[in-house]
Amino acid sequence: MISFLTEGGPFMLLLLVASIFSATFIIERSWALRIHRIIPPSVAQALTTCRTRDDLPYLQQICTEQSSVLGRLALTATDHLNGPRKENEQAVQTRAKNELLKMERGLVVLEVVVGISPLLGLIGTIYGLMILFSGLGSQAEDAAFLARGISIALNTTLMGLMVAIPSLTAWSYFNRKVEVLSVELESMCEEFLLRFYRLERETMERERIRSTRRGM
Repeated sequence: MISFLTEGGPFMLLLLVASIFSATFIIERSWALRIHRIIPPSVAQALTTCRTRDDLPYLQQICTEQSSVLGRLALTATDHLNGPRKENEQAVQTRAKNELLKMERGLVVLEVVVGISPLLGLIGTIYGLMILFSGLGSQAEDAAFLARGISIALNTTLMGLMVAIPSLTAWSYFNRKVEVLSVELESMCEEFLLRFYRLERETMERERIRSTRRGM
C-alpha cells in the first residue's frame, strides 16, 4: 500500500487528502442522518397524539428534551398556533429550510471530491506519461523511467476512480435520504397543523352553538 502511494507521484498526495475528506464526511453524515436522530419515535408519537391545547405542554416538553429536526419544527408550529394557519405554515417552512441546509451540510464536499478526483487522476496520468517520454532519450535509464512513468500514470488513475466512485455513491445516497426525510417531516407537520386547526375550529363551533342555545 505504501509503495502504491509513493509510486503515484505528487498528485497521489492530493488524492489521499481528498479520500480523507470524503471518508470523514461520509461517516459524519451517516451518523447525523439516522432516522431516529431526525425523527425520534417519541417526538413523532407526541406530535400525532397532540389534539388539543391541553396536550401542548407535553409535546413541547418532549421536543425540548429530545433535540431533533422534527422537534424543532414542532416547537415552531406550537409557538405560532395563536396566529392564522397560513402564517404558521410559513413559519414552519422557513424553519424547515434552515434545517434542510443543516442536513445537507457536507454533501457539497462529497460533490467536489466526486468532480476533482477523476481529474486529479487524469492529471497524474499525464504527468506520468511526461516522465515516461522524457526518459526515453536516456539509454542507461530507459527501464527505470519507463517503469516510474507507467506506475504514476496507472496508480493515479486507479486512485482517482477509487476515491470518486464511493464518494459518488455516498453523495447520491445522502441526497436521496435527505429528500425522503424532508418529505416525511413536511407531511407530519402538515398533518399536525391541519388536525389541530380543524379541531380548534370544531371546538369553537360547538362553543358557539352552546352559547346560542343558552341565550335562547
